[in-house]
Amino acid sequence: MTRVVVVGAGPAGLAAAEHALRAGAEVTVLDQADAPGGQYHRTWPRARHGFERVLSRCTWWPESTVWALEGRRVHVLRGPADGSGRHRHTLEPDALVLATGAHDRTLPFPGWQLPGVFTAGAAQALAKGERVAVGRRVLVAGAGPFLLPVAESLLTVGADVVAVLEANPATTVLKGWSGGLPVTKAGELARYAATLARHRVPYHLGRAVVEARGDDRVREAVTARLHADWSVVAGTERTYEVDAVCVGHGFVPQPELAVAAGCLLDGGFVRVGDDQRTGVAGVFAAGEITGIGGADGAAAEGAVAGCAAAGGEPSRALLRARDRARAFARRLAAAHPIGAAWPGWLREDTIVCRCEETTYGELKSAAAGPAAPGPHALKLGTRAGLGPCQGRMCGPAVHELCGGAERHHRPIAQPIRLGELADPKETRA
Repeated sequence: MTRVVVVGAGPAGLAAAEHALRAGAEVTVLDQADAPGGQYHRTWPRARHGFERVLSRCTWWPESTVWALEGRRVHVLRGPADGSGRHRHTLEPDALVLATGAHDRTLPFPGWQLPGVFTAGAAQALAKGERVAVGRRVLVAGAGPFLLPVAESLLTVGADVVAVLEANPATTVLKGWSGGLPVTKAGELARYAATLARHRVPYHLGRAVVEARGDDRVREAVTARLHADWSVVAGTERTYEVDAVCVGHGFVPQPELAVAAGCLLDGGFVRVGDDQRTGVAGVFAAGEITGIGGADGAAAEGAVAGCAAAGGEPSRALLRARDRARAFARRLAAAHPIGAAWPGWLREDTIVCRCEETTYGELKSAAAGPAAPGPHALKLGTRAGLGPCQGRMCGPAVHELCGGAERHHRPIAQPIRLGELADPKETRA
């Protein structure tokens, strides 16, 4: 029986597990969270999640951190990430499916380091998982359709959403979606539009947050109209009184484990073939690490990857669903791109790396210096990306501002205590 390990229990990972089981494999599913579903299916703590049937047929390891990969060899720490007594395990499956997903991308702007400025994903996680609103008067801004469910989640827990702002102008959005929306997505859009209308929440295209103001926390958000390249239209500034700002400019993949396994990247995403196979023998990838396309697209890719990883032949129906999902992802990228002129929002003293408080001016000076440092030297010289988040928040912005591609190379992909690393006790399977 083929042994398949799936890393990630979001839509892609769960679909991979289900279809690997159907193909007769023995499946182990790993996830850092204590419940399956990822951000998309996040629920109340201890609530029924709806995946009991699939997981009952798998070996399910929640609260399990994959901290390193060597090809298909998976190094795991089991136990709560902030707890003591975690145990090391090494798994050596016949096939590995990586479904590690993506996280919010947030572009820096003056004041974004203030308390009360949240990523859109964090605001939604608190609303969906804890029924907590991040503020009473909240502005939601950025790029992409994810802003709509974030606003809906905030309204559900009683927040007053003062507006939702999409940075791209109507011409860009309409051109990107000119091929039409799938029926299911059109229905979702109609529901979100009805929710905003019912709560009288305005939705503005071509406008962005360009500054957050406050002393001990955010008190005001300055917005402005943008051209198609995201340069600011002079004289269009408007200020909102708020106690929270939720910002998300799309998503960036989390390919660190794939890179550690030896997989190649294309534009920051893991390169895969028609059956989601990477260039590393026995390693497959699915979901947002191969392209941002939403939960349905991730599940479609996961289904193909799980079937192929178990040694099966993905059906034409699975492949067609995956291909439709890829087409949707291409339209999504065209409708909600990141404008090249966004650095025009920044000032010399704007913090770019919030962990190390590295400013835009310091980055520019280092990048323009006579030594012309490479990405590694730039990090060491400015400390941008060397803080607790290890560049997950500022990495894309730093590399875009200073040139060069993000490497994503981390031999140790997740934090591990020295005592855990030195512990001679390790279980192999």
